This record gives sequence, C-alpha cells and structure tokens, in this order.
Amino acid sequence: MIKGITVTLYERTYGTADGFNHPTVTEVATTVDNVLVAPASAQEILDATNLYGKKAVYTMAIPKGDTHDWKDCRVSFFGEDWHVFGIPLEGIECDIPLAWNKKVTVERYE
Repeated sequence: MIKGITVTLYERTYGTADGFNHPTVTEVATTVDNVLVAPASAQEILDATNLYGKKAVYTMAIPKGDTHDWKDCRVSFFGEDWHVFGIPLEGIECDIPLAWNKKVTVERYE
C-alpha cells in the first residue's frame, strides 16, 4: 500500500497595514499527512527552468480533500525547508484513483 509522509506547510496570513501601507505577513504552521514526495524528473526540471527560472527538486502529491493554499508557500520535510513554485495542478477527485489529486513542485529554500 502506498503511504505518504507528513509535511509542515507554512501558510501566509495577512494582517493590518504597516507604516508603509503594506499588509503584515505571518506564517502559520500546519501539518499535512499522507503527502507523496518524489524527485522531479529530468523533463520536469527543464520545463520548470524554462518557465519559471527555478530548478524543480521534488514533486509532491497532495491528498484528496486538502483545502490548504499551496501557492508560493514554504514547506518542510526531510529536515529541510522548500519553496512551492508554479501553479498547483489539481484533478477531479472522483476521476482520479488512489488518494491524491493535486500536484505541486518545490525548489530548495535558503
């Protein structure tokens, strides 16, 4: 049986404006269970570099029913921090077998 790992997702929340009239941003850590993590393929690395100018390192499959906003967030797994880039790709839950229907790509966060 396929089983994913637990990753920590740091979702951004926007607060009141600061002195420069920009909203203050805080990150709220939440854990997401059963996330599949796989190394990006050579083609995915080339495509991401050509489209975004970023090097894809891992591709993550997000479980069905997840409602978190994964766009442009920081995630932690394998003892490292990673940055989600690009648009999360989501399929129709009832048409996809197994437990995952969303795919995001991450790069190394430093």
